[in-house]
Amino acid sequence: MQDLQQMSIRYRKYILFLLSIYVLGWGFTPYQSVFLGLILGTIISLYNLWIMVRRSNRFTKAVEEGTKVRSLGTFNRMASAALVVYIALQYPDKIHLYSAILGLMTIYIVIIIDYFFQLIHRGEER
Repeated sequence: MQDLQQMSIRYRKYILFLLSIYVLGWGFTPYQSVFLGLILGTIISLYNLWIMVRRSNRFTKAVEEGTKVRSLGTFNRMASAALVVYIALQYPDKIHLYSAILGLMTIYIVIIIDYFFQLIHRGEER
């Protein structure tokens, strides 16, 4: 369980770093709609990470206690992704749709990259 907490803290740091880059891109480049889409999608991606970690903690606790678990929050994560697409479709001049979708996938990209960094780091310790 502690490992999950450490990973989620690392992921949040990476996401917040990316969000700061996106905000700078939104403020200082002519591609404001692209960066706004990335910002919106990445914020919801961070929210999805929070939901996933919270539900995983509940799942682990329920398994240890032998109680029943409802779900891991898949519906909430899908609904939040649909909300991003809906917002992007409502304001196509302000928010770039494909960037918003890419922003939604940010947490998964971060997880994959972090996995490889941790794999390399563990290989160097041996």
